[in-house]
Amino acid sequence: MTSYTHIQFPWSITGTGDLLDPFPLHLETGITRLADGCLLVAARTELHGCSGRMLDWWFTFFETTQHIKWWHPHDHVAHHGWNSAWKKGESYYGASIEAVESLGDIAPVKAKLKFHDPKHVFDPAQLQLARDSGALSAAVCARIGFGDHVVLDPHGDPLDGEMLHLARDTPTGCVLRSRFLLGRNSLNPVRDVPDVLGLNLLRHCYSEFTYLSRFLPSLYYGEHGNGEKAPLPW
Repeated sequence: MTSYTHIQFPWSITGTGDLLDPFPLHLETGITRLADGCLLVAARTELHGCSGRMLDWWFTFFETTQHIKWWHPHDHVAHHGWNSAWKKGESYYGASIEAVESLGDIAPVKAKLKFHDPKHVFDPAQLQLARDSGALSAAVCARIGFGDHVVLDPHGDPLDGEMLHLARDTPTGCVLRSRFLLGRNSLNPVRDVPDVLGLNLLRHCYSEFTYLSRFLPSLYYGEHGNGEKAPLPW
């Protein structure tokens, strides 16, 4: 087994376990309350027929309400657009997005996310080691905020939580390890995120990436994602 040394970074979610190591962690799907009162949500999803490069491309492709409804027909309500840092077909690092979504029977709410280069979240050397060994094929990292008045830090990052999606290619597709950290807002340190919200978020995450896996390969090849042509099944 490849060994990965954890290093403490400003993103506190990386301190919950060695997320770059494919060996099973104590919590792969479920929720747990951390010592400081924050809520950690974990989900593991199998994306059959997909790959990390497809997942990474998806975040440079979707840009309409129709697109996000493909992604989750029940919970995704509206896409309010990316900011100017988003480059279609090129990069989403540094870009922010606003949308409206529900979490099961929890009423729709506005959400804002700002995406970051994984090198700003994990140690670059450890990140490269994971990529070279096949333990990581894509990493989607964002800070998240919810509600009509999302509090931002001076860099434009929402303060309500953190989100990671880490993909690893397998012989049948890819497996996605997702993590959400909720309630760590330095301007409002009251930890009042209920368990039921975390459980609904877990179900939402598993469902949206399961839906995505059912159409992403055809969309990716149909749009010549990364310049690739579709393999011929026959």
